[in-house]
Amino acid sequence: MDVFDELLQGVRGKGAVFGRSMLWPPWSLRFTDGAYLTMCMPLRGAGWIVPEGGEPLRVEAGDAAIVRGPAPFVFTDEPANGTGSGGGSGPDSGSGDRVREVRWRRGQDMADAPGGDPELDSPTVLLVATYDVRTEVPQRLLRALPPALVVSDDEDCSPLRDYLEARMGGRRPGDQIVLDRLLDWMLVCTLRDWFDRPEADPPGWYGALGDEVAGPALRAMHEDPAYPWTTAELASRAGVSRTTLAKRFTELVGDGPVAYLTEWRMTLAADLLTRPELTVAAVARRVGYADAFGFSAAFKRLRGESPSAYRREAVASEAVG
Repeated sequence: MDVFDELLQGVRGKGAVFGRSMLWPPWSLRFTDGAYLTMCMPLRGAGWIVPEGGEPLRVEAGDAAIVRGPAPFVFTDEPANGTGSGGGSGPDSGSGDRVREVRWRRGQDMADAPGGDPELDSPTVLLVATYDVRTEVPQRLLRALPPALVVSDDEDCSPLRDYLEARMGGRRPGDQIVLDRLLDWMLVCTLRDWFDRPEADPPGWYGALGDEVAGPALRAMHEDPAYPWTTAELASRAGVSRTTLAKRFTELVGDGPVAYLTEWRMTLAADLLTRPELTVAAVARRVGYADAFGFSAAFKRLRGESPSAYRREAVASEAVG
C-alpha cells in the first residue's frame, strides 16, 4: 500500500454536511463544531475563509479550502464584515445578526442565508464536509497542515463537483454513503495537491518517499512494520551500504531508520490499543515485539505513559466524544 494512502485511511467524512446552501450577500457563517478538519468548496460564487487569528484566504468556485480545527473559523463574503471572534452559542456579537453560527448534526443541511435580491445578486453555493480524526496514523500527516489552506481546481476532481451538486438532496438508498466516499476522494486529492506545492511544509518522510535511497526503506517499513528490520536489510532494499542509507535517511527524515521504525510502530500501536478485543500482548505482536514487556517499555519511552494508561484515556475520551 502507498504510504500516503495508508496515512489517510482513517480520515472519513462524518456524513454531517452534504447539502446545498444558497448564500445571498451579505452573509457570514461562523463554524463552531470543533471538527478536526473542515473542507469548504464553493460550487458557485466565492468567499473568504478567515481562520481564528489568521489572515483571510480567498476561495473561488472550483477551489477547495481545508481548515484545521478545532478552533472556530468564518466563511464570509467580505472579510471586513462578520469576522469577529466572540464566543458563546449564538451569533458573534461583534457583527450583529450578519454572522450565523454553524454547528452540524448528522444529516443536516445548511439553511439558506436570508437577504439578497435574486434578480440582482448572484448567490454563493457552498458545500462543506467535516472530518473528526481521532486516530493517530493520519495525524502524522495532518499535523503538518497550516491552520487553513486553499487549493485551486483539480482536473481530477472537477467532474465530481457537478455530480455532487446533482446528487445532493437525493433520496435513493445509499446516497449518503456515496457522497461520503466521493468527498473523501476530494479531500485526498486536495491534500495531495497541497503537499506538492512549494509553499507547503510537509514532514521530512513525505519528501523522502521519492528519494531513491530512503524511499525503498520507508516503503518496506510501512509494508511490514512487524518484521525485524535491520539497517543492513533496509539498505539492501535500496541497493546501498548501511552507512549510505543511515546518512541519507537521517538527512531527509530527521531520524535514523531504526528510530523511525520504532516511532511508526508506536503510532500503529496507539490506534490498536483503542480496540478492546486486543490485549496489550496482542498489540505488541502486531507491531513486531515478541513480548508485552519490551513493547510497554518502548511505548512508555516514546509516549510518556504505559499502554494500559493510554488505553484507559482513549476509551474515556471516546465515551465523552
